[in-house]
Amino acid sequence: MNDRSLREVDIKIKNNNFAKTKFEITAASEIMAIFCLAKSIKDLRNKIDKIIFGYDSNEKPLYVKDLQITDSVVSLLKDAMNPNLVQTLEGNPAIIHGGPFANVAHGCNSIIATKLGMNLGDITITEAGFGADLGAEKFINIKCRLNDIKPNAIVIVITTKAIKMHGGVKLENLKSANIDALKKGIILLEKHIKNIKNFNLNYIIALNHFIDDSENELNFLEN
Repeated sequence: MNDRSLREVDIKIKNNNFAKTKFEITAASEIMAIFCLAKSIKDLRNKIDKIIFGYDSNEKPLYVKDLQITDSVVSLLKDAMNPNLVQTLEGNPAIIHGGPFANVAHGCNSIIATKLGMNLGDITITEAGFGADLGAEKFINIKCRLNDIKPNAIVIVITTKAIKMHGGVKLENLKSANIDALKKGIILLEKHIKNIKNFNLNYIIALNHFIDDSENELNFLEN
């Protein structure tokens, strides 16, 4: 079900004539989103059955179950239902499982992985991609509701470069210290904090420190 290799495809038509084509990622992203929201193989099968792929001449929705291919799709995904346990550079366990895009899906890893982490450890940290205004809201509104969980806190990760860019600094100048740009760009962080407060959740600001960050900029953000 991995579509990455199909983004650019060379096809042979006839008489050694070739053409370039591609598969769009939207359909594969829907499978990934369903996969990450499924609580079991049975739940996965039920969700795939209900995928609408088109409409007939009477505007009646057509479902994957109408094609009678659900078992084939599930058989391709059955081994993928097992989460992957890896080790971080700091020696901590991490469960890598699923990756739906936040721009066309909900941007969170699987329910199975999160539940597994919560059962195995005292503290579970999971990622919701693309900021507090997209990934975090989808995590809370979709994944948490389906999973019947409520986070104790939200970690907002920031960098000096991101804030300076929102303060008007061009990409090629981001490595240069610029307190004025931080003062302008800090409203971005304030907006993310406001979004989290709307859910009545605690928040933690984590500064991703890079080697070329200036001490003055770090002190400004910390204060």
